[in-house]
Amino acid sequence: MDLQDLLNKQEGDNQSPKAKSPLVSLKADLDFYKEAIQEVAVELMAEGYTLYPIFVAHQHEVDLGEVILDRAELNTAWTVHASSLEEFIEKGLIEEDKRAYFEKSFKPANEFMCLFVVVPEGANFVFYPY
Repeated sequence: MDLQDLLNKQEGDNQSPKAKSPLVSLKADLDFYKEAIQEVAVELMAEGYTLYPIFVAHQHEVDLGEVILDRAELNTAWTVHASSLEEFIEKGLIEEDKRAYFEKSFKPANEFMCLFVVVPEGANFVFYPY
C-alpha cells in the first residue's frame, strides 16, 4: 500500500467531511524529511545492520527503533524512528513465518522508504518514494 492509497482509504472512512486526516501532515513531513530518511536507510544497509530498513512514523510514544527525527525538535507533526525487519520480528510485530512474504513485498530501499505508520486507529505499512 502506498501513502496516497492509505490517505484515500482513511478519507473514505471518515464520517465527518470536515475531519482532516493526520496523513496529510505526514505526507508534508515526509517530503521535508525524505533526504534524511534516505541517508539513514543507505547507512543502515551499507553498515550491514539490515537490508530491510523500516521507519516508524508516529505522533505519540512508540518503543521501537531509534528516534532519528523528533517532531518537538523540528517543529513538525510526526516523529520518525529507524528500525528494521529484524527488530520487528524480534518484537513479534512480524511473525517469523511471514518474513519471506515481507521480504518479497519490500520495495527497493534505495527508491522507497518503508514506513510503519502508527495512528490511533491502528498501524499500517506503506511505501513512499524518496
